[in-house]
Amino acid sequence: MNRILLWAVVAAAAVAVSCKSGNSASPDVSKPAIAPKVQVATVVSQKLAILAHLPAELSPYESVPIFPKVNGFVKWIGVDRGSHVRTGELLARLEAPEVVAQRAEAQAKLQQAESQLSAAQAKLSADESTYEHLKAAAATPGVVAGNDLVVSQKSAEAGGAQVKAHQESVNAARQALEAVSQTEEYLQIRAPFDGVVTERNVHPGALVGPAAGSPMIKIETVARLRLTVAVPEMYAAGVPEGTKVEFTVPSFPGRTFSGKIARISHDVDIKTRTMPVELDVINAKGELAPGTFADVSWPVRRTYPTLFVPPSAVATTLERVFVVRIRDGKAEWVDVKTGVSAPKLVEVFGDLHPGDTVALRGTDELHAGTTVTMDAVHNN
Repeated sequence: MNRILLWAVVAAAAVAVSCKSGNSASPDVSKPAIAPKVQVATVVSQKLAILAHLPAELSPYESVPIFPKVNGFVKWIGVDRGSHVRTGELLARLEAPEVVAQRAEAQAKLQQAESQLSAAQAKLSADESTYEHLKAAAATPGVVAGNDLVVSQKSAEAGGAQVKAHQESVNAARQALEAVSQTEEYLQIRAPFDGVVTERNVHPGALVGPAAGSPMIKIETVARLRLTVAVPEMYAAGVPEGTKVEFTVPSFPGRTFSGKIARISHDVDIKTRTMPVELDVINAKGELAPGTFADVSWPVRRTYPTLFVPPSAVATTLERVFVVRIRDGKAEWVDVKTGVSAPKLVEVFGDLHPGDTVALRGTDELHAGTTVTMDAVHNN
């Protein structure tokens, strides 16, 4: 009897365990997905006005290597590297014996031509006087033969032609002498403008000439300099001539210099995609040296407003560049092109409008069409 009761208890326990196990195997009801929270920023519209740092180089406003116009020996040179010179100042003197000989020959030819002209003029005067006497005597019939009068007239006319020819010879000889005299002046080397001698390659006794490989002297203007800036294509618009631009140089740390935009090439180099621009820099004290590199604070401006977003909002993949716009609680990708970077912002061009809301962190992990909740608006 006790054994039968024990088996009944065991069977009841097995049924209870089986029911409990069946209840635990029943499926749970799935919970609804939670929309991710996204920090967002607002698309702003404003006119671009920033300073971009560009490398530049200072060069002299004028730079002239001086070669002699004639061959000769350096007899005297009165300047050296670093000498300040004025326009027309005598820098060097050459000597060329053949030029002196050419001058003497030209002078002798001029004197000879003038002598021949004087003789022709004297003969013409005599022939004209004879003709006038014969002409007066011929007024009385039978005194002068008609043929003699004609011969005298022709002789006077020939004398006039001779005088004219000798006058042309005198003019030619005078011009030849002036040419030699001009060549003789080339033996004196003078400064073409106010400046500083930056190079001297000859000394007294040296043979120099127009075909020499290096110049005798090199003169540069340092009181006024050119600052040449290679402006990138995207920075080249919106800055007119006359704009004041600041720059710094390594030799004067902590100091700022300035120049005015004087010459814009209006031509973009196809290799570098930059446009050369020249600034005029007044260097009255001579502190700045030509050849110095400078860091220019170039003004970048737009005359019209463009759109800006935080740099982190722009996502870049192998296929596209885009921002994630949040509209009606859903994410959508908008393709953009980036422009110039401003402080804490970057210029973008695409199907965006001022006031649009975009994800502060642009990423391809936030798929288009995803339902999102905006966490906080980032103030630009």
